[in-house]
Parts: sequence; C-alpha cells; structure tokens
Amino acid sequence: MAVEKSNLAIFISGSGSNLQAIIERANQPSFPGKIAVVISNRRDAYGLERARTAGIPAIWISHRKKSRQEFEQELLETVAAYDVNWIALAGFMRVLTAHFLSAFPNRVLNIHPSLLPSFPGLHAQEQAFDYGVK
Repeated sequence: MAVEKSNLAIFISGSGSNLQAIIERANQPSFPGKIAVVISNRRDAYGLERARTAGIPAIWISHRKKSRQEFEQELLETVAAYDVNWIALAGFMRVLTAHFLSAFPNRVLNIHPSLLPSFPGLHAQEQAFDYGVK
C-alpha cells in the first residue's frame, strides 16, 4: 500500500541553493513529500528559476506596499491553493508572525542562514569564524 506524500511549500528569498538540495533529494523515492510550490518575496530570486527548471510552480509574492497581515494572508491563500501540508523556509528572509505559523502548527521548518542571536543575517559562519568561535 502506497503512502500518500505530503505537499511541501518552500519559501525562498535568494539564490535557492538550499532549495536545489531539497529538489535533488525530493527526486528520490524515499523522500516523504512532494514539492508542490516554491514562493519567493523577491521577484529576482534565482531560486524561482531553479524551481521552474525542475517543473515546480514558482510564485513571486511581493511584501512591499502591503501590511504584514496582508502579505501573510496572500501566502496562506497561495499555499491553500496547492494543498500544502508542510512549509520549509529555505533562506526566506522575512519574519512570519504567530498568525501565519498558527495555520501550520509544528509544520514549519526554518533553514536559516543566521546563527542567532550572536551572528544575524547572511554569512553567519564567516562572522563566527572572524570572531574566533571554534
């Protein structure tokens, strides 16, 4: 009996290197999900092209000129249209509120480029190395 795979949405803001690794892993039969959609808050995010190349719907949703609540509502409506069960934040550089997260309790995985709270933002490993962290 085949187990139905969960639909996964991947949120990105940049090049999509983490997305590419997930796409490659998702092509293996043992992967427990299917990438249903990739969403970016940046129109020029190269990760959207990676998704299109892999045959995955790639959607840009701007966070500009709207409230955080309006932006999150648009995200929620989009993932609902793709029947998403899980969300991976793979270099998504927007903070999501409890309102959004409550729609996916314990089903949001954040692959974050920072080492919080000490080394925020991009290049956290370089920052840690420069600081002398072992």
